[in-house]
Amino acid sequence: MNAEMQATTKHLREYDISHPVAAVVKESTRITPLQADVEVRHIVLEVSDGGLEFLEGQSIGVLTPGPHDFGNPAHLRLYSIASSRRGEGGKGTTISICVRRCFYVDEISGERYPGVASNYLCDALPGDRIQLTGPYGHQFAMPTNPTSNILMVGVGTGIAPFRAFVKYIYEERKGWKGKVRLFYGARTGMESLYLNDVKRDIGQFYDQATFKAFEAVSPRPHLDMPIELDRLLIANAEEVWEMANDAKTYIYIAGLEEAEKHFNKAMSAIAGSETKWKELREKLIEEKRLFELLY
Repeated sequence: MNAEMQATTKHLREYDISHPVAAVVKESTRITPLQADVEVRHIVLEVSDGGLEFLEGQSIGVLTPGPHDFGNPAHLRLYSIASSRRGEGGKGTTISICVRRCFYVDEISGERYPGVASNYLCDALPGDRIQLTGPYGHQFAMPTNPTSNILMVGVGTGIAPFRAFVKYIYEERKGWKGKVRLFYGARTGMESLYLNDVKRDIGQFYDQATFKAFEAVSPRPHLDMPIELDRLLIANAEEVWEMANDAKTYIYIAGLEEAEKHFNKAMSAIAGSETKWKELREKLIEEKRLFELLY
């Protein structure tokens, strides 16, 4: 997941970048079709000093070399790690990230500019060297009890940490007995990352008895209509509400802030009122069973 904006917990300038490590691009695969107007790439990096210890849900920092505005020597952006703790493909020296090529429009001039870090990464070729920092964060720690239920809600590149979750549960932990549910929103079917025809990394787990994934797309993407993630959750209201009220359930929300809005809207409808959902939400937070990673 790309954090072209400031991190949700603190300013980027507060992160320690004094001990960067070198990585080499091993693979850069576009996971949205060429005809899609959004480019998202799955990038595999090999850490040259023997690996990087991290857990699912953590992020790494990417340092884009300068010079940059205001004389900054490096430009830091955070990306959620999309591989499990064993590394991409089980290789402990490799990690993967999911990067969307971003642009922004200057509010004053109206000019369109490329996002510094995302374009730097999307343009990188196998063999190129990248400076990494971190890993950072622990708010997305997975439950250790295999009977725990996991409810994941994501939009766009917010699916990256969930790819890591699913791979860890079914490729490494194995024998997971709790329910694992993924509700994922994309603007179009072409943007169903890791569930599409280009790289069906999550699709390979559909035959697991405990796993189900649900996709929602915008009804009219050419008109920029919102993704109907809330309707998808409401369509599965009985199971979603049952899981939310189960003391063994952990809920994770990742991606653009709209993911949180869709989720709260759906849960208020499922609960019967905003007040009832607010009470349960506060309980989930107090019990450390509701986590958000938004940008």
